[in-house]
Amino acid sequence: MAETSKPPSVQGDKRPKITTHTLLQMKERGEHVTMLTCYDATFARLVEAAGVEVILVGDSLGMVIQGHANTLPVTVEDVLYHARAVRRGAPTPLLVADMPFRSYQVSVEEAVRNGTRFLAEAGAEAVKLEGGTEYVEVVRALVRASVPVMGHIGLTPQSVHALGGYKVQGKTEGAARKLVADAVALEEAGCFAIVLEGMPSDVAQRVTEAVHVPTIGIGAGAACDGQVLVLYDLLGLDESFKPKFVKRYAQLAGAVEGAVRAFRDEVRAGSFPDAAHSFGGGPGDGRLRALYGGKAER
Repeated sequence: MAETSKPPSVQGDKRPKITTHTLLQMKERGEHVTMLTCYDATFARLVEAAGVEVILVGDSLGMVIQGHANTLPVTVEDVLYHARAVRRGAPTPLLVADMPFRSYQVSVEEAVRNGTRFLAEAGAEAVKLEGGTEYVEVVRALVRASVPVMGHIGLTPQSVHALGGYKVQGKTEGAARKLVADAVALEEAGCFAIVLEGMPSDVAQRVTEAVHVPTIGIGAGAACDGQVLVLYDLLGLDESFKPKFVKRYAQLAGAVEGAVRAFRDEVRAGSFPDAAHSFGGGPGDGRLRALYGGKAER
């Protein structure tokens, strides 16, 4: 379907498939890109329905889903598993898979081997990797192998130990110039977009103005060409995680806990299931479609 001048989220009942070229066209038109990180088909269906352009299957799943202290234990197999689930739930957005720690740092050959798996085995349309000029050759090799690459500079979580923790980057003039140089190098190597994480707003603006590809900010201010958040953070599902850059558009932790407590109390009291949620002995009650509300068995 041909692109129109309207944002993809308002082009009628059925949106056109979002591609890397869609994002470039959005930047040219001055339209902001929305990207969310999620990890399963149920949430992916909701993100699809909301009209978000990009879904990232982030290695943040190590912390959000697996309960690790950081992203480092996440494997290629982990991201492949979750990317497949997200793809089944959301066919329209551009699907980007994070390349986890150890999947591209060891060698260019291993990076290409792993990067191509995300497209071939999970239905992803791009990969994201962290780092600047030091990974230019990796980016070039992936692009030569027909794997679109989204860059990621600034606060790079896979380098948490090298950075001395999760700290804002680019606070000195020298560090800011390095971020601009990294972004330019990544664009020249073939990146179609670059995530800017954890940097002062004015530095993110300098980076955004220095490149022609879209920049996607997280904790990088409003001057970026788009913004990304983890869906769980946006929904307020973890009350203990309160970084400055996250805006909670819902407070679901309390609602979920309240619903679970109500279920527990009713089960203990013997009031669930009641007659409305039980089956009698009449014809058809045992059919799978009646059992699952008209849907096939899950």
